[in-house]
Amino acid sequence: MKEINLEADQILDKYFAVHDYGFVALVDYMGGDEAIDRAARTSAGKNFKDRTVIDRNKLLGRLTHDKHTSPFEMVELKFHCAMPIFVARQWIRHRTANVNEYSGRYSKMPNMFYLPKPENICHQDKKNKQGRGEIVSPENAFIFQSALIEHRENISELYNSMIAEDFSRELARIDLPLSTYTQWYWKIDLHNLFHFLKLRLEPAAQFEIRQYAQIMAAISRIVAPQAYENWDN
Repeated sequence: MKEINLEADQILDKYFAVHDYGFVALVDYMGGDEAIDRAARTSAGKNFKDRTVIDRNKLLGRLTHDKHTSPFEMVELKFHCAMPIFVARQWIRHRTANVNEYSGRYSKMPNMFYLPKPENICHQDKKNKQGRGEIVSPENAFIFQSALIEHRENISELYNSMIAEDFSRELARIDLPLSTYTQWYWKIDLHNLFHFLKLRLEPAAQFEIRQYAQIMAAISRIVAPQAYENWDN
């Protein structure tokens, strides 16, 4: 029997904006708190007669505390996301998901590029080799943005001219910058989604991917509220 979650159904196919051209949408899901409870009790040969929400929540709390992860794999969420390629390359490191990405071999790449806002343009961190340090001055932020914009105008002109001259799309795209937007469908179970969120919600995670994680955390809280609360605590 399919688990009914009216709140989750209400946000299906609703697109939440991220950065300048990005988005996150929940396009499908399977299961929720009840599915986790049912899977855990099935493994112990238990039935569901006279099962209450209080009983279920107690079990979910115990599963989380004791790190019994397999019942959480019974819940799946499928997202449609758009992000800059450099974010996608961080994201794809989480290899526990099923992914189907937009192809620059089949289709023309969009002339859409991520441009960081001045408050997110920083010096290199002195201690963290992969992190940002102090925010640069407004003057330097302007120089940084201007240089990116000029480069993108030039590379877009080159790319579009190659397409117009009928060079193959898979070759025309090779010099496009990492700031170019791509998109994909990304399906993952709740256990592995929680692992993704644990890493990407950290303050030390890169700002750009953290914005996606925050939206996905809010969505997962709607799909499986008790499981999320236990994990968050």
